[in-house]
This record gives sequence, C-alpha cells and structure tokens, in this order.
Amino acid sequence: MRELIVKEENDEKRIDKVLKEEFPNMPVSALFKAFRKKDIKVNGKRVKEDFILKKGDKLEIFIIDEILDGKPVQDSGKLNKGFSIVFEDANLLIVNKEQGIPVHPDRDQTTGTLIDLVHHYLEEKGEWSPGKAGVFTPSLCHRLDRNTGGLVVIAKNSESLKDMLGKIKNNEVKKYYQCLVKGKMEREFDELKAFLIKDERKSRVFISDERKKGSLEIITKYRVLSYKKDVSKLDVELITGRTHQIRAHLAYVGHPIIGDGKYGTNALNRAFKVKYQALWAYKVVFDFESPGILHYLKGRRFEIKPIFPDIM
Repeated sequence: MRELIVKEENDEKRIDKVLKEEFPNMPVSALFKAFRKKDIKVNGKRVKEDFILKKGDKLEIFIIDEILDGKPVQDSGKLNKGFSIVFEDANLLIVNKEQGIPVHPDRDQTTGTLIDLVHHYLEEKGEWSPGKAGVFTPSLCHRLDRNTGGLVVIAKNSESLKDMLGKIKNNEVKKYYQCLVKGKMEREFDELKAFLIKDERKSRVFISDERKKGSLEIITKYRVLSYKKDVSKLDVELITGRTHQIRAHLAYVGHPIIGDGKYGTNALNRAFKVKYQALWAYKVVFDFESPGILHYLKGRRFEIKPIFPDIM
C-alpha cells in the first residue's frame, strides 16, 4: 500500500489521471481493477476513477508495490490486463476477454473497459495515436456481456470495421458458446425459436412464444456436451444475435445458466457459489462469402478454452 498527499499542481484533477502520472509503469488495467475492487481511498473513503482531487487530500492506494512500479510479480503469472490476444494482424485484433469486464462504457462503468484496455495496448505498441485528426479509433465489431468471457473482434481501421460489420449482418461470422445450465435438457440437440422484446429501461429482455409488437425472432441452437449432478454443459450456436439471447432463451425454456444473476435463480447461484455466469464465447468461424478487405481470412476459425467452475 502507498500513501500520497495531493500537491498543488494536481488540485482539481481527476484521480485516475493523477495516478497514471505518478505511476507511469503501472498497467492501466491494474489501476481500473483497483477502482472496481474499491482499493483506492481518498481521505479514508473509497472513490471512483472520476473523483476530483483537492490539494492536501490523502490518497491510500492498496496495490502491491510490484504492480505500482510495473515490475514482475513473483509467483503470480502474467499481470491481469483484462484480455489475452488470440489473433492479430494489420486489420483485426481478436482477444479473449476476461469475465467481469464490460466491452465498452455503460451506466456502471465508464473507464477501464475492454476497448479502453485495447486502445492502451495499441498505443503502447505505437500502432495508434489518439487525438490526431483523421486517425481511426480501433472499434468493437460486436458486443459481449460484462460477465461473459471469451472472443471479441476489434477492427483496427475503418475498412475492416465496415467489412466485418457487413459480414456479421450477412451471417458470414459464426459464433459459438459453451455454458453450464440447470437440469437435464429435454433433447441432446435442438433448435429453439421464440421472440424477444428488449426493455431498455430495465436493461433486460423478455421472451415469448408469440410475436408481439416490437419483438424480434430469435433462434438458438444447442448440443449437450455432458450432464452431471443436475447440470448440463452445452455447446450453443447463435443463429440470431440479440441482446442477452442465450441467457434469456435458456432461462425461458427452464434451464437458466449457472451464475446468471439477471435471468437465473439466485438460490441456485448461491448454492454453487459462482462469481460470474458460466458462459463463454469460445469459438468464432469466418465463413466468408462476400468480397472485401478481410476475405483473406475466409475459412479461419479461432477458439479458446472456457474456464468453468468445478461444479460438475
């Protein structure tokens, strides 16, 4: 733990900017992880990354010295930076996002998101210079829920972003997930169909068997990989890609994902003592047909190994 007293030159500055200046070798992901875990205090009170400092404020930073100084941490493996790289070239970056990190700013977290971490990574490499006029900002090609881990595709230039968005719209990008759900599935494999309505105000979706005003059709394919202790492990393919589709659709048919606090069962989640929903975007296949700057990746597939709690 380190303590700092705010100097006059840092009066009226955001705390995250001051800490970046004070500890330039600290991974930015470690800084925002500390804010998320409430490991940074000002005058004895926990604060967020946008807190405005005053001259004379006392900062308490509960981060180990090695991380603050950007040195290797003994016996701890790699520093947690929120993602690992699965594939990278001049046009695309495909990363394996850790659970618990939002892909972009939301109502609960505006900084320290996956896209922030990716921007920092590319800036450190010298591939991106923020603030320059006319410079493209590396952008997400799709979304992934905060508590879902797995593959996320990021475009490094405008041509790649346009091409990838078009291929996703044309169903030329196949996305596969694995998850743990409550109970035994009625069939070993199936194609589930229903209709989804999104409620922006409640930040959730609702499923029904009948089409209603404002609803969208959803199609979710699954295959049972294993079953044990009243928990099924599924391989899921998204035919349509709607908000919270897998989580809400499986819960609707009576098999909520273990650890899902929004669509799952709280009593069940407490019993299994899991921190995040047991859902991973583990494979993406580029089934390209249309021409474009990314056509050289036709037929490529990228895959990671999901990390599940030991409950089966």
